[in-house]
Amino acid sequence: MSNGVSAAVVLRGSPVEVVGEGLFVRLVLIAAAMAFLALFLVLPLTAVFAEALRRGVAAYFASFADPDTQAAIRLTLLVAAIAVPLNVVFGIAAAWAVAKFDFVGKSVLVTLIDLPFSVSPVVSGLVFVLLFGAHGVFGSFLQEHDIKIIFAVPGLVLATIFVTFPFVARELIPLMQEQGTAEEEAALTLGASAFRMFLTVTLPNVKWALLYGVLLANARAMGEFGAVSVVSGHIRGLTNTLPLQVEILYNEYAFVGAFAVASLLAGLALITLVVKSALEWRYGDGLARARRLG
Repeated sequence: MSNGVSAAVVLRGSPVEVVGEGLFVRLVLIAAAMAFLALFLVLPLTAVFAEALRRGVAAYFASFADPDTQAAIRLTLLVAAIAVPLNVVFGIAAAWAVAKFDFVGKSVLVTLIDLPFSVSPVVSGLVFVLLFGAHGVFGSFLQEHDIKIIFAVPGLVLATIFVTFPFVARELIPLMQEQGTAEEEAALTLGASAFRMFLTVTLPNVKWALLYGVLLANARAMGEFGAVSVVSGHIRGLTNTLPLQVEILYNEYAFVGAFAVASLLAGLALITLVVKSALEWRYGDGLARARRLG
C-alpha cells in the first residue's frame, strides 16, 4: 500500500488485518474495549445481583413471595406470550411481502416497520392513550360498551406489540431478499401448495433468523418500561409488569425486593446473550449476511 504501510486484507466477511499496525496500538484498543464493557456492562450487572443477595439467599427468595411481585411476573409472562406470537405472524407476513413481491408502497412499509426504533416508547404509549383513553378518539365508545383498554391488560399488550414488532421482520427481510424466489417457484412448479411451500422451503431457510428475532422480541417485551408505564396506570397486582414493580419497590426503599426482581430481568438479558451467541455460532454466516444487507 502507499506510504510504506503494508496490509493484508481478507475478503468475504473475514476481519481486515493491518500488518503494519503496532502491538501497542492493538493492546490499547483491546484494553479500552474491555474497560468500557467492564464499566458499563459487567459492573452494573454484578451490582444488581450483589444488592439482591445482600441480605442472603433466604431474603432473596422471600422477595418473590410478595403477591404483587408474583402478579407482576404472571402479567409479564402473559403480555409476552400474547405480543411475541402476534409479532411473529406479522414479521413473517411483512418479510414475505417485502422480499417476495413488488407493490406500490413497499418502501413506505419498510419505513413504518422501523418506526418504533426512532419513536420514544413514552410517545408510543401516549398514542394509545390518545386513541383509547377516557378522553381519546374512541374513549366514549369504549366507555359505553364497558371495554377497558387503557389501564388494563389489552393496553399493555398493544404497547408491547408496538415497541417489539420490528424485531422479527427486520431479521427476516434481508435474509429472504438474499435467498430470492427460485426455490419457492420450483416447489410451486412441482405441485406444492403455498402453505406446504412455506413449511418445507421458506421456513427451514429462515428458521435461525426467525428464532433470533423471536429471542430479541421476547427480551424487549419482558423488559419494556416506557410504553407500558404510560398505559398501565400502575395498579398494584393488576397492571404492573416486572419493570414497573422494580420502580415501585425501589421508590418504597424496598431495595432487596427491587433488586431481586431486577435480577430476573438481568438474568433474562444474560440468557438472551448466551442464546444469541449460540445462534451466531450455529448460523453465523447467514446472520452476518442479514446484518450487512439490513
